Amino acid sequence: MVKRLFDIVASFLGLVLLSPLFIIASVIIKFTSNGPVFFRQTRVGKNEKLFQIHKFRTMVVNAESKGLKITVGADSRITPIGYILRKTKFDELPQLIDVLIGDMSLVGPRPEVPEYVKYYTPEIKQKIFSVRPGITDAASIEMIDENDILAKSSNPEHTYINEILPLKLSYAVKYADHHNLFIDLMLILKTLKKIIIR
Repeated sequence: MVKRLFDIVASFLGLVLLSPLFIIASVIIKFTSNGPVFFRQTRVGKNEKLFQIHKFRTMVVNAESKGLKITVGADSRITPIGYILRKTKFDELPQLIDVLIGDMSLVGPRPEVPEYVKYYTPEIKQKIFSVRPGITDAASIEMIDENDILAKSSNPEHTYINEILPLKLSYAVKYADHHNLFIDLMLILKTLKKIIIR
């Protein structure tokens, strides 16, 4: 209950305070490439409920039909403004909308697409889907340069499924077992520090 109240207050304030930057980003996205401002994609949330995540669009329209569900290095599908939005993680901030409406939390396991959830074991599913997915978590901090790692692989999807995903899931399970508001605050601060250092 305390976590949800914190999410509601923080996401609302975040959306209000960031609204001028959201407007600027929206105008730039709209005028520098064809397509909508937001990218919507089906993700798996708490209790395995499917929802549509919000992100600023950083790729060309119909990017998923032109490549993998994951982004690899200097992906040719990324728009010029998209590189900046991704580097600063600003493209993730519209997920504050998902937090406000209850599909996500500020902190929690990153929500995965259904195609990769099929690789979860029943035990891992039970753990991870007992909590709301989040905008950030320990895996997001430790693997902030995941795209660059995948770019070095001869088979990025194989590397993601067999190397990166298991590591992400280990962080997610640990969070599901031990999360509390103090841990959430620490992870938020660590995320901000990591972005600034980059």
